[in-house]
Amino acid sequence: MRILVVGAGAIGGYFGGRLLEKGEDVTFLVREKRKQQLEKYGLLVESVHGDMTFPELKTIQSGEKADAFDVILLSTKAYHLEGAIKDIRPYTGGNTLILPLLNGIAHVDELTAAFGEANVLGGLCFIETTLGENGEVIQTSPVHDFVFGERSGEKTERILKLQEAFSGTKANFRLSENIEQEMWHKYLFISTLSGVTSLFRSPIGPIRDQTFGLNSVKEVLREASAIMRDLDAPLADGIEDAQVQKIKEMGYEMKSSLQRDMEKLQAIEADHFFGYLLKKAELLDLDAPIIGAIYANLKVYEKNSL
Repeated sequence: MRILVVGAGAIGGYFGGRLLEKGEDVTFLVREKRKQQLEKYGLLVESVHGDMTFPELKTIQSGEKADAFDVILLSTKAYHLEGAIKDIRPYTGGNTLILPLLNGIAHVDELTAAFGEANVLGGLCFIETTLGENGEVIQTSPVHDFVFGERSGEKTERILKLQEAFSGTKANFRLSENIEQEMWHKYLFISTLSGVTSLFRSPIGPIRDQTFGLNSVKEVLREASAIMRDLDAPLADGIEDAQVQKIKEMGYEMKSSLQRDMEKLQAIEADHFFGYLLKKAELLDLDAPIIGAIYANLKVYEKNSL
């Protein structure tokens, strides 16, 4: 199976590297700066699950000719999605599977509009990675989960073939029969965690220590889940209580990636996470004042810092 990984960054580089390590046919679609890095240093992965070094690997740049791939792994930020769609279009065929790992849900509509309902799978990942000074991928926690599946939940011939390609790696690739629910659950959790930590400019510990801080966590969960349920999202019963408990159990100094991006004065996914929810809330005539405050906070940051 021919696999195209869009980007060789912290997520694509890690999971693409694990597939290469197993012996799969992997090509990375990269920009010029990253290509130069890879040509100089190779793809280097420092991981608690074992380091990897690939002095040479297959790369292409947007516009270069290549046959259609069997599957394209997409792990870009939401604000790069439009460009990524243009970049990968020449490398898709009628049977190419698009497997996105973006957080949220809005990207699914964009991808199905671009490539067709049948060609887009569901996917998500749980991993802590970053890039080092020379572009090395640094993976630091025990969790390195890659979850994928047909959005219908079916075990089709093609998804079983993909499962076979992903099996036997030193990362936790898992086929889900309920990927849409898992994607919505992660969206709910990430929106809550990133929302409150960015609003309070604090790790989660000091926020939940405060009565009104913990109440804010619960209120974001309530507002977001109400919107999602009115959209007929397949949320499990009691998911709000389960996620409050998960947040209570998180490390005291845990920050969201959105908060870390703000601290570095980098671009953020305000519209993808919170703008999407607020647009849906308006259509559904639902109030979401805390989510509105989170979104306003992020838009002020964008205006003043970017």
